[in-house]
Amino acid sequence: MSDRVIATKKHKSGKPANFSMILPSEMLVRLEGLAKATRRSKAFYVKEALHAYLEDLEDGNLALKRLNDKNAKYLSHEEAKKYLEL
Repeated sequence: MSDRVIATKKHKSGKPANFSMILPSEMLVRLEGLAKATRRSKAFYVKEALHAYLEDLEDGNLALKRLNDKNAKYLSHEEAKKYLEL
């Protein structure tokens, strides 16, 4: 059994781009089991997982950038409640 998964994704140019990775055997077995049980491709789940992970990382990086902004204005809990009309 191969530990290599190849997923296709659209590149900036709009053309599909291949991406290859080596997965630990245990992870590949789990991925294959899920794909078989749901009749979806392994690439589908790899793309879904990567999409969710990238969203989380991008959100975290944005939060850090905002926290490090020396010109940012921070609200107290009470100020935030008032601002949100809660």
